[in-house]
Amino acid sequence: QVQLVESGGGSVQAGRSLRLSCAASGFTYSSYCMAWFRQTPGKERESVAIIYTGGGVLDYANSLKGRFTISQDNAKNTLYLQMNSLKPEDTAMYYCAADSFLSPALCSLARKEKHFNYWGQGTQVTVSS
Repeated sequence: QVQLVESGGGSVQAGRSLRLSCAASGFTYSSYCMAWFRQTPGKERESVAIIYTGGGVLDYANSLKGRFTISQDNAKNTLYLQMNSLKPEDTAMYYCAADSFLSPALCSLARKEKHFNYWGQGTQVTVSS
């Protein structure tokens, strides 16, 4: 079955960097819509970045462009999120998500939790000032 396992979270001071990883298994990695979301207590999951593993789709939340970078290693079936110049407001649980039904065109529009059918368990990122 499909499994997504996040790692790389932790506690850092503002201005530092972290790289999150999402190891994927159980599906054909080369043709999936994948994304990073984040969530703080009492709020909906927020789209951070999205990518189509077969290429052609890569986008970010407007507020995060320039600081966060999504990338992938198809040989390792792994998705990454490089987070630079971290701020206290980046503190959240970060989730990796995947969907098998979204075409590249629909993937480029997928920004809601309901668009994805597979989720990891999350990794906590805490940024202190």
